[in-house]
Amino acid sequence: MTASPIRALVVEDDPSWQQILSEILTDMGLTVEIAGNLATATTFIESESHRLAIVDMSLAEADHQNSDGLRVLDAVHRSDPSCRTILLTGFATVELAVKVLTEYKAFTFLRKEDFHRAQFREVVRRALSNVPVPTSMPLETGISGLGSDQHVGAQAGLHGNKVLVVEDDAGWRNILSELLADGGHQVRLCASFGDALGCLRREKFNLAIVDLSLTNGVSWGKDPLGESEVRSPGSLEGYQLLANIKEMKIPTIVVSGIASIDQIQRAYTEHSIFAFLEKQAFDRATFQRLVREAVFTRTGTSSLDSLTTREREVFDLMAKGMTNKEIAESMVITTNTVKRHLKSIFDKLEVHTRSAAITKAFGRSLTS
Repeated sequence: MTASPIRALVVEDDPSWQQILSEILTDMGLTVEIAGNLATATTFIESESHRLAIVDMSLAEADHQNSDGLRVLDAVHRSDPSCRTILLTGFATVELAVKVLTEYKAFTFLRKEDFHRAQFREVVRRALSNVPVPTSMPLETGISGLGSDQHVGAQAGLHGNKVLVVEDDAGWRNILSELLADGGHQVRLCASFGDALGCLRREKFNLAIVDLSLTNGVSWGKDPLGESEVRSPGSLEGYQLLANIKEMKIPTIVVSGIASIDQIQRAYTEHSIFAFLEKQAFDRATFQRLVREAVFTRTGTSSLDSLTTREREVFDLMAKGMTNKEIAESMVITTNTVKRHLKSIFDKLEVHTRSAAITKAFGRSLTS
């Protein structure tokens, strides 16, 4: 008996991207339909059931503020809830990414500037992991795509703290790495238990950010292609990783969509994590504050100890958001003197910006 075709919908206004996505999905054995605008996409969604939808954020080339892609995601979520959606966009703020993943229930989001064919194929395979897939759909082996973002953020904050991020979802990896890089941290990204354990064995980290579920909650047994085994929802590799991290005495923040009371208590009591954040209620400011506090807890000392009394006064006022002029007026000194103090502070902390200086000091000035 011939299996029913797996239908995929590509919602993209750029012909070049239409061709790229259609080619990849067709090669994977899917039947592809293409919509170049909201109206056409809505017609497809209302008339046919799809197992996968790849959606661009902006569907109007002349309007960079266009967000019709979100309307498409909403339509899919309401009319075809069994369809897995992936947002592929050239524009994605942290707030937008969180909204797409939590409110619109997208499987993940990918940035066009970071697009890799192998990574995309693997993400599609995982999105369809609970769908009967035609045997013509090839199994990717030796994929390096998911490792393509292993060093994202490493260029930012060359003197900052080293943070290990363990997250199997590409969208959340992007969110967390962006926030950490903005804070001046060096970021090492891992998508699996094995990858993360290897990094822990080879490198030293000041902080770890870990998701509890590293396999998208699929079940043990043969995958849709019948070629390999995958894990069950109850087998959370994140806990195994927390045990290793605890032995290394690295403070850990769990950011996870798995958030039952028992699981949260287990993370705190058995693995002594620093904090637990639920993805559904993720907040940028809370995450950044916890990162500062966790790193400071690890060190127990402050980089501010190297500052003179006068430099510390300048730093404290800077941390409160004062401008050079306001600092000068408060301390009754000239703005040039303030600039000299700031230069000395930056040199001692080995940073180049105010925000990086505050981050390097682990938030100490905000509580002193």
